[in-house]
Amino acid sequence: MQVEIVKILSGLCANFYTVKIDGDSLTLFEKFISENKSKYNNELNNIRDRLKVMSDRTGARETFFKINEGTPGDGVCALYDDPEKKLRLYCVKYGTVVVILGSGGEKPKNIKALQESKKLTKENELVKRISKGVTNAFKEKYLRWSLDKTDIECDDDEIIIEI
Repeated sequence: MQVEIVKILSGLCANFYTVKIDGDSLTLFEKFISENKSKYNNELNNIRDRLKVMSDRTGARETFFKINEGTPGDGVCALYDDPEKKLRLYCVKYGTVVVILGSGGEKPKNIKALQESKKLTKENELVKRISKGVTNAFKEKYLRWSLDKTDIECDDDEIIIEI
């Protein structure tokens, strides 16, 4: 499976990316928005606002995320629309400066763990695969950190990795 990493938001404090899978026209984040906009438009606006605040003012602080949503050390976490709300957006967080957004969905209040939802489990597993692919791309020196360690760089015009 090929994944194209696409920058969607760049600010003084953090940069946000998302991915396209196997040449899809929509990114995972765009699909997440499309799937949830009719039922959770206010929550999606809250997520967009949080991304903008993190990008421009605060960086990707842990307080915005539920960490340890993947394998220990893989950076997979969930961005809340608001801790009291129902949406979860799975992503890979690299410190406070780079976040790769995946997808997610509704986490009903009656379930305790994401594994109780087939949709959330599927999206979480995909983000864990993306994290592993990005880690391998760094190890193989296809990807590297910018000199100031605030962004991802690649020699190619597009960042495409295998997962």
